[in-house]
Amino acid sequence: QVQLVESGGGLVQPGGSLRLSCVASGIIFSLSDMGWYRQAPGKQRELVATITRGGSTNYADSVKGWYTISRDNDKNTEYLQMNSLKHEEPAVYYCNAEMKIMGSVRGRSYWGKGNKVTVSS
Repeated sequence: QVQLVESGGGLVQPGGSLRLSCVASGIIFSLSDMGWYRQAPGKQRELVATITRGGSTNYADSVKGWYTISRDNDKNTEYLQMNSLKHEEPAVYYCNAEMKIMGSVRGRSYWGKGNKVTVSS
């Protein structure tokens, strides 16, 4: 069984920073692209950032310059550093990873359970 476990969310004041982490565990054969998505109440889930195994990154326009995605391939972990957070409605941040497990022919997309981030004074 494979799972993604996020951590690091919570309440932060406007202008503050948070760092999210996501660890992939299980019988993983290969771990390729990873990413972060977020979903606010009543809205669709949206892309925040992605990172390839080689470290190439892609960001939503709304977070460029404020958020940084990174990963540690040895630890099967990705991170999202969020700086200068703005006061906005709470959102749940989801970790995503393309993984191939042992014994499977193809890889597929996996999701974490989500981690809530609230920016409020």
